[in-house]
Amino acid sequence: MDLDVLFVGTAGSAPTARRGLPATLVRRGGDRLLFDCGEGTQRQLLRSVGLLELEEIFISHFHADHFLGLPGMLKTFGLRGREQPLAIYGPPGLRALYQALLPVMGRSGFEIRLVELAPKEELERDGYRIAAFQVDHRVSAYGYALIEDERPGRFDEVRARELGVEPGPDFGRLQQGEQVGDVRPNQVLGEARAGRKVVIAGDTAPSDMTAAVAHGADLLVHEATFSLEEAERARETGHSTARGAAELAARAEVKLLALTHLSQRYAGRELRDEAREVFANTIVPRDFDRVEIPFPERGEPRHVRWTEESAVRSPQSAEASVDSIESEC
Repeated sequence: MDLDVLFVGTAGSAPTARRGLPATLVRRGGDRLLFDCGEGTQRQLLRSVGLLELEEIFISHFHADHFLGLPGMLKTFGLRGREQPLAIYGPPGLRALYQALLPVMGRSGFEIRLVELAPKEELERDGYRIAAFQVDHRVSAYGYALIEDERPGRFDEVRARELGVEPGPDFGRLQQGEQVGDVRPNQVLGEARAGRKVVIAGDTAPSDMTAAVAHGADLLVHEATFSLEEAERARETGHSTARGAAELAARAEVKLLALTHLSQRYAGRELRDEAREVFANTIVPRDFDRVEIPFPERGEPRHVRWTEESAVRSPQSAEASVDSIESEC
């Protein structure tokens, strides 16, 4: 099951020539989950992977840079004749926000489900769940965690044969946890294997809740609006410095930290360097970069860099080149 995170927009409250407003796309198998939808998100998607028929959008909070892309995207879906429903999730107040936007968007020709989530509420999916958690911002704001279910342990085919089980459907039943004759699954299956975890913290100061939710995560996407020199400003506005995010990542023992929501005053390298003084496995992705997250036994998360050349070759897939963590922003 493939799992990756595409950084659709990595700027802070204002876009720059190279960074769009906040939006992050998580792709797991055939599922496409968009987290935040800043102004211009549909254009960013068109430039990278195409404007997908998204089924679920998650809004972290109601500052304009995180939702103003919704009216245009929903309007485009309608113009394309979309019929399938779309679910939009967010903190309490989502329905009121949608009603305020209706005069701009008009009525859609497809069903839009608005779901206001409570803190710590979880949405069960096939093989994983999405958990909303409260973060530390100036307004009510959520982070989101995608947490996969545990997977069965490795199947010992040799042992199964020794116990008299023939290859075929009985192998499958044992792997699914069913007893076959006198043979129990725990006789032929190893220890359960951990699933993967991706945490997208949204706009927030470093918080104990984020550290708890992100513990052991394969990838933590955390904002770094400011450098350490602007620590006071970060505290006043409910944002984070690069160093603060790195200290949280170290405490949470995550595998990889991706810094986003950069103020337009920074290019990215200076924030990366500040964070790496505390947490070495830190990247500052550019728009359209992605992180591939294999199962733990198959390796570590990889930062895959997007290039204009690859987008020209294949604008819908935006194939990219892979560099080592050490050489990337």
